[in-house]
Amino acid sequence: MDSLGGGNHTAVTRFILLGLTDDPVLQVILFPTILCIYLVTISGNLSTIILIRISSQLHHPMYFFLSHLALADIGYSSAVTPNMLVNFLVERNTISYLGCAIQLGSVVFFGSSECFLLAAMAYDRFMAICNPLLYSAKMCTQVCVRLLTVTYIGSFLNASSFTICFSFFLFCGPNKVNHFFCDFAPLVKLSCSDSSIPAVVPSFTAGSIIVVTVCVIAVSYICILATILKMRSTEGCRKAFSTCTSHLTAVTLFYGTITFIYVMPKSCYSTDQNKVVSVFYLIVVPMLNPLIYSLRNSEMKGALKRELTRKIFS
Repeated sequence: MDSLGGGNHTAVTRFILLGLTDDPVLQVILFPTILCIYLVTISGNLSTIILIRISSQLHHPMYFFLSHLALADIGYSSAVTPNMLVNFLVERNTISYLGCAIQLGSVVFFGSSECFLLAAMAYDRFMAICNPLLYSAKMCTQVCVRLLTVTYIGSFLNASSFTICFSFFLFCGPNKVNHFFCDFAPLVKLSCSDSSIPAVVPSFTAGSIIVVTVCVIAVSYICILATILKMRSTEGCRKAFSTCTSHLTAVTLFYGTITFIYVMPKSCYSTDQNKVVSVFYLIVVPMLNPLIYSLRNSEMKGALKRELTRKIFS
C-alpha cells in the first residue's frame, strides 16, 4: 500500500482474493474438477469455431453468431478460471490494482457479448421461422456484420463504464475481496470513498443491456411460437422447435444465473451462494454451450461426421 499525502490513510495497490473456499479438502477436490472443466471449455469451444469455419454446410448466420458465442465463452472463462486455479495452490492469492481492473473489464466485456449474441441468434431464428422467404435478404452478410459490430461496441462501452467507475473508487482500508475474482459488488464494499454515483452508472448500463436483450429474445420467441401454432404440418412444427431448443437451453442457463446474481434482492442469498452461482455462469455454462449445440443440433452433428469421415478417408 502507498501513502496518501501526509495523512494516515494508505492507497491499496493490490487486492487479496479470498477464493471460493478456504477448506483444504474442498480445494483438493475443486482444483482438478475446475481444471478439467476449463480444458473441456477451451477444447469444446475451439472445436466449434474450427468446425463452423471449415464446414461449408455451416456457413449460415446462426452458426456465424455461434462461432462468436464460442469465442466469447473462451474469453469469459479464461478471464477468471486460471486465476481461480492459482487460488487453490497458493496460501494468499493477490492481484494488482491494474490486474483487477483488467479482469473486471474482461468479464463484463465477454458477458455483455454473450447477451448481445444470444439476442442476435434469437432474432435470426425469428427471421428464419416467421419470414422464411425474406430470410436471405434480411440476414445477409452485411446485416450479420452490423449486428456483430453493435455487439462488440456495446460490450466495450459497458466494460468501459465498469472500469472507469472502478478507477474513481478510493481504496484505503481492507483489501480482501470476498470472491474468487474481482467482481464489482465486493469492490464497491471495499471502497472508502463515496461510491453512490460510480456504482449506479455500471448498474444502469449493464441493466439496460440485460433488459434490451431479454426483450429482443422474448419478442422473437413469442412471434416464433405464434407462427409455429399456425402451422398445419406436424413435421414443420417439430423441425421449427428443434432449431430453437439448443438456443433456448443456452438462454435459460445464462439468463437464469444472471438473474439470480444481479436481479434478486441481496438479502435472498448469502455470499457463498453468490460464489457458487458465479462458478456456474462463469465456468460451467461456457463448457455446456458447445455440448448443447453439438448434441442437440443435427446440422452440427452431420457436419462433424462429414469432416471426420473426410479426414479419415482422405
